[in-house]
Formats: sequence, structure tokens, C-alpha cells
Amino acid sequence: MIKTTVVGSYPTPLWLRIHSTQESLRDAIVVVLQAQERAGIDVVADGELYRWDINHAETNGMIDFFVRPLENIRRDLNYDELRAWRANQQMKFRAAPPGIVTGPVGAGLLDLSGNYALFRNLTEKPKKFTVTSPYMLAKTLVNKHYPDTESLMMALADILREQLADVDADVVQVDEANVTGHAEDCLMAARGINRVLEGVRGEKAVHLCYGNYGGQTIQEGAYARLLPLLNALEADHVVLEMARRDAADLSALKEVRPELGLGIGVIDIKDNEVESPDCVARRIDAAAKTLGVERIRYVHPDCGFWMLPRPVSDAKMRALVEGRNRFAGTA
Repeated sequence: MIKTTVVGSYPTPLWLRIHSTQESLRDAIVVVLQAQERAGIDVVADGELYRWDINHAETNGMIDFFVRPLENIRRDLNYDELRAWRANQQMKFRAAPPGIVTGPVGAGLLDLSGNYALFRNLTEKPKKFTVTSPYMLAKTLVNKHYPDTESLMMALADILREQLADVDADVVQVDEANVTGHAEDCLMAARGINRVLEGVRGEKAVHLCYGNYGGQTIQEGAYARLLPLLNALEADHVVLEMARRDAADLSALKEVRPELGLGIGVIDIKDNEVESPDCVARRIDAAAKTLGVERIRYVHPDCGFWMLPRPVSDAKMRALVEGRNRFAGTA
């Protein structure tokens, strides 16, 4: 049967925003896991609650969480540096970079195994752990040390690869939301992602979307242009935004090498309207008819739930599972 999963994030409970302690964080993670378990999600995630930062709420910590602890990255920018950043049209969705690279990057205080340990023993369900792609991290940083973006990307990839070797999650997922609008960098991004995946002990996944910055799509492009990336990935499956994409994008996936499992987004996370189980089943059926049901490993939301109200997120998860069951003929 096609499995259900989530992409990663979940809305931060109000009490955690107000009273952020280790105890309240653990309680919030338990709530997130129980919400997924009640919905019937097959592979659950921690909600990425420990990454949330009130100063960077629009990205749910996708970038700053990974950059802040690293060595030789300066976070304070002078006015000239800010002006140069704001002139970069590729990064106009951010008012400032997460930092400036001033020397060889090091792991510093980053502790991914410690983050995973926060929820490792809180559920018996198969677990997913997520990290941001080194390509996306490198693109958002100001590089004043390495000869080029790829050199910085590979240095970041080495840090992530080493830390993931201590994470025994059932699935480890690398999230990439920048190269979708910069297909010219497909193969470079694949090299960075593949370096990270070398350290993964469990199932290897890669999530691609077109942006969810404050609930807005950031990148423009098409999956047909990303085929070199998809076919170069040394992953077990991909997790793709599809509920907001057109039929041409779905058809383009027929050119993906058959060894790479496909995860199809069937829940729109940029809309508060909750899909009916029949709507979800129809979306799965359309993907199965186009790609062949044997190609589809997972169905899931297009991206993380962090920007939605909790009741909406929970209802969308229930619709996901019920829709999968209807498609499979078990409901």
C-alpha cells in the first residue's frame, strides 16, 4: 500500500511560543506525534518545533536554525553589507541573510543527533527526521571565504553528513526549496544533497517544493527542468509538491528513473480549506494513471504545516489518510 507521511513541520502550539522550556517543548512534541498517530499517518515527524524562532517565523527555522550554531559565520551585518544583499534579486524574499561566512565553516554547536533524541523514544511509529539542503543554505549565506558557492555548499554538506551518521531515524529527508527556481544549478545541488545522503543510515528522501515563505510560493519553474536533478539523486524516494502543480508537471515525472520512488503531494498547505477524502483519492488516482501506481511510494502534503491553524492541519492529515484508504479500497 502507498504510505502516508508528512513533510516535517507542524504549527507551533501557543503555549510553546509563550513559555519555551525544555519541558514545554517535549510536551508539544508529544502532542504533534499524537495528532499524527490519531490521523493514522504511517511515517511521522517531530513537527520541527525546536527550530521555530519568533525572529524568523516566516521560514519556521528552515535556514537560520542550521546556520546560527556554525563556526565562522557572522550574523551582524553593517549597512553596506545589507545594501549589497538587498540588491540580490534571487534573495528578495529575505530582508537580510542568515549570516556572512568569514572562514572555514565548522559544526560549532549544531547537534542534530540531540535534536532527533527529543522525539526518538516518544512514539513507536516509523520516524522521519529532516534537514535543509546544503545548496539552499549556501545560496542564502554571504560567502566571503570560499572560492565559489559550490565549495561552500560542499563544506556545509560535509557537516550535515557527519552529524546524520548518528541519527537512526527510519527516514531522513533533505529539504530543498531554492533550486526549483534555478534549474541551471540542478547538478550542483544534486552533488551537495548526495554528499549529505552518504551519512544517512535509514531510508533516504529528498523534498522539493517551490517555496513556502510565509505561505507564499517563491520559485518559478517546472519539474521538466528539474529532471537532471531528480535523475542524479542517490535517494530512495522524493517528496514532491504536486497539489498546486499542473498536469504537465505530473506527466514530466514519467521521465524519472524507475529506481527512484515518488512521493506525491495531494494536500495543499497554502489553503485553509480542508480537502475531502474523495478529493484526495482523485488526486492519487490521477497520479497513478499517469505514472503507474507502482511508482508511488508515499502521498503527503505539499510542504510543512507550520503556517496553518492546528485544527486545519489535523483535519488535512485525516483527509490524507482517509483519501489514501479510499483509493486503496480499504474505506
